[in-house]
Amino acid sequence: MTKLLMAVGLVGLMACSDKKDADDELNLMPRFDTTWNIYESYEKQEDGSIVYNSLPWGGLVASVKENNLPVDWSDYESVTFEFAEPTNVVTQIMVNSSLKTWGKPGIKSLTCYFDGQNVKSVSEVVLQTADTGRVVLSKAYLSPKNATWTPISLWKGNCETGNWQDGFLLRPEKFQDAYEGDKLEFVLSTETSNPEVSYWLLKTVINTTPKTLEGNSNEQNPWGCVQISKGATVYRIILTANDVVNLREHGLFVNGYYINITQCNLLQKEYLE
Repeated sequence: MTKLLMAVGLVGLMACSDKKDADDELNLMPRFDTTWNIYESYEKQEDGSIVYNSLPWGGLVASVKENNLPVDWSDYESVTFEFAEPTNVVTQIMVNSSLKTWGKPGIKSLTCYFDGQNVKSVSEVVLQTADTGRVVLSKAYLSPKNATWTPISLWKGNCETGNWQDGFLLRPEKFQDAYEGDKLEFVLSTETSNPEVSYWLLKTVINTTPKTLEGNSNEQNPWGCVQISKGATVYRIILTANDVVNLREHGLFVNGYYINITQCNLLQKEYLE
C-alpha cells in the first residue's frame, strides 16, 4: 500500500512538473532583460508585470535564444502581449525585426499571428511604441498551433493602388460561406520605386458604407487604414461575427496607398487532432 501511494505521488509530481515546464516554455515574461535605447527603462514588479518607460521606436527586448542559438517557433500560432491598463500610445510587436503587428492607443492586448511566416529561427521579440509612453505589460506568451488553414480563392489580379488610385470589389456572394473566425488573406507587395513614399497603407471598406472591418480595428488609424510593413508579402484579418454579416450583405471594397495586391483568399480553419 505504501509503495502504491509513493508511486501515485511520483506520477502526480511528474505530471505537475511536465505542466510547469510547458507553461514556462510558453511564458515570455522572464525573457525581457534589456531595451534597445539606453535612455529607456523598465521595472519588474512583484506581481510579475513589467512597467516599460518607452521612447519612440525604442524597444523592450525579450531574448528567446536557447544555448545562444535561435529557436524554432513553427509549432506556435502566435505571440500575445496583455497590458494591465489600456495603452496610451501606438504599440507594436516585432518578431526578429521582420514580422510586425501594431495596435492603436487604448488597447489591452495585442497578438502577432505567424500565419505561415518563417519563424524557424527566432532570436528575439520586441515591444515598441511610436511615442514616449508608459506601458504596463502583464503577460507575454506563445500560443501553440492547433489548426491548419485551407485557402479559398476570392480574387486574383494585379491591383496597383498607387496614391489611392485603384482598388477592387469583392461581391457579397463571395462571402456566403464565410464564418466568424475565418481570415481574409491579402497577397501583396509594397511599391518602393518612388523614393518619396515612406509608408504603405491598406484599407478594407464594407461596400456602399463608411464602415471598415472590425477584425483589424486594433491596427487601424483614425481613417480606418492599416500600415503595411516595407517588404511585406501578406496581410491577414480575422473576421468577427459583425464582419461576416456585413460582408454577406454588402461585400468588400479594397484599396490602399502604394501597395500592389495580386490575390485575396478566405482562410478557413481545420483543427489538428
